[in-house]
This record gives sequence, C-alpha cells and structure tokens, in this order.
Amino acid sequence: MRALANDKSLVQQIADAVLYEGYILYPYRPSAVKNQQRWNFGALCPESYAIAQSGSESSTMQTECLVEVTENTTVAVTLRFLHLLLRQVSQRVFDCQKSSSECGHFEDDESRHFRVVPFLEFDEQVLQTWQEAVEREVELQQICLTATEPAVFHFSFPRSSTTESLAGKTSGEVVGTFVRTQDQISGTIKVSAERIKSNLVKLTVEIHNLSSFGHGHMSKRDDALMKSFVSTHTILQVQNGAFISQLDPPADHEHASRSCVNTGTFPVLVGTEGDRDCILSSPIILYDYPQIAAQSEGDLFDGTEIDEILTLRIMTLTDEEKREVRSADALARQLLERTEAMSGEQLMKLHGVMRRG
Repeated sequence: MRALANDKSLVQQIADAVLYEGYILYPYRPSAVKNQQRWNFGALCPESYAIAQSGSESSTMQTECLVEVTENTTVAVTLRFLHLLLRQVSQRVFDCQKSSSECGHFEDDESRHFRVVPFLEFDEQVLQTWQEAVEREVELQQICLTATEPAVFHFSFPRSSTTESLAGKTSGEVVGTFVRTQDQISGTIKVSAERIKSNLVKLTVEIHNLSSFGHGHMSKRDDALMKSFVSTHTILQVQNGAFISQLDPPADHEHASRSCVNTGTFPVLVGTEGDRDCILSSPIILYDYPQIAAQSEGDLFDGTEIDEILTLRIMTLTDEEKREVRSADALARQLLERTEAMSGEQLMKLHGVMRRG
C-alpha cells in the first residue's frame, strides 16, 4: 500500500491510501475508459437509489468487532469519506444571441455567455468536465461501551457552488469558466455495544446515508454519487480496553467473533504489531497491521499494482497524454510531476525488493 504523505502517522497513511484507492487509474487521463466509471469502493448511496438498484448498491455500512472492556472503557469513532464535487468546464460564447437561461452560466452581463462543453483547449491545456472530491470527517469522542442504549449522531454537509474564471496567460482574456457544485448530504452514525461476557462486548457501528434524492429508479449512478459517501471507512480507537482481531481471534473468543456481521467493510487492527487499541474498518480487504511500503515515493491510487511497473508506464506517456494528466486535477498533476522528478536511485529502490511472505 501507499500513502499520500510521509509525515503522517501510520494509521493516517493507511487510511488515506484507502480513501483514495481507485481515485484515478493508469493512464491517469479523464478520457481513458477505466476512468469513466469511478468511485467503486465504499460508496454509500442515498436510500431511494440503493433500493431501486435491488442490492447492487447500498446506503448503509456496518462494522462489528469484539472489545475487551473494563467499567470505564470508551471508544472514539472517526467516519471518513469523499464528498464528490462536479467540475464543469464552460466556454465563452462571443456575441451570443440567446438568453442567459438558454446559453448557460454567465458572469458579469448578458454579453458574456458561457456554454458547458466536454473539454476546453487553451494555453496548452486540455480542461475537462470531471468529478473532484473533498475529504470529509465526522469525529465522535468518548463513547461509553458500558451504556445500555445505542448512541445516534446526525451529521450533514451543505450544498456549495463556486465559479473560477479561465483566462489566457498572455491576453488575460476570459475564455471559459470552471463551475464547481457540490450537493448537500446527510447521514447518521449509530454506535451500540452488546455485552457478551463480563469483560467482553460486541461493538456495532452503523453508517446510514440519509441524503434526500428524489426518484432513485429514474436516476443515473453519477447523479446518485453526488449525494453519496465515497470510499467510506471508519477508524475506531479504544481507551481502557482492547480490540480482538477478527481475522485471528483467540480460541476463547472465536465463537463470539464468528457472530460479528460486517456489511460492506472489513475491520483490521492497525498500528505497531501487537497493539490492540485501534481498528481500521474499510471497504478494502486488508490483513491486520497493514504497512506502507518504505520504498514507495507516493500514492499511485492503485494498491493492487506494483509501484515500479506503474512508474515506468507513466514515464512512457506521450507529451499529449501528459498534458491531459496535468489538466485532470491537482492530485493527478502531483503524481505526474513526482514521477518525472524521480532520480535513478529512487527508481532502483522499487526494483527487486525481497519480502518475506
């Protein structure tokens, strides 16, 4: 696995690798077929859309795991996901005779009309309509695991809309705009604990997408995704207690462990091997104590690939392909610039590394 930043804690690095898994795939161009259907991991859609899809989509995620407890054990829950943002590119239409509502977005006056286009070329850039994403976090602190009633927490993030003018470097003339829009989303986190033994509870964390979404059966997936939680995962941290591994529980807890039901997510222990105070529950299957590859220079957004292979492939992209990558968004541009700046020594670190199975 890879992480976006090397100065973060191990848990944060792994969680970020999960958050951006599949964000954009090689050849890292928006026009590539594999980047036309995105956001396949951990997408919690609005309930009406999930019901209309007859089981192929979900509006809920459930984590269940065992915790060894005392009378003052508490758990902190952090929900993390991506909130999609639609970036539409518009081209300026000079001497437009249509009304503003017919032509599209306009900025200052009726003489400056803009129409939405699939892409816009100017100043050696190819700018395209694209779905960007904003990181969201909901943090719940000090939830008592000896409480008899479930705790339900509501959250929401508002709708937003911004416009960015696209001006030529030389002329300074506005030739188009980026209009970024983001839908309002809302949901709940339900935390409950069932006493299994005097010193053991089953912790359940349920995530529900409660965003309003009209008629789910008549909607396209891209529309539903704008109201979805994407790459959804949770980080659970316990105080005065210890988590039990779901993958390798001790014999005396094996029966209780098998009763845990995890829906759309897989909880594993994270941190230094042997620690049992933190769990990452993600839509991607991991082993306990996943690690970041020390020789990796940064995230390639595809944890199933080998860094060396992807790096060499990126280096062979044509100038035209690289131009499109740079124009996709900031993350794709950073990936390309980091790869182009790699030294021979850095590249050799990726080659021939031996690991114990």
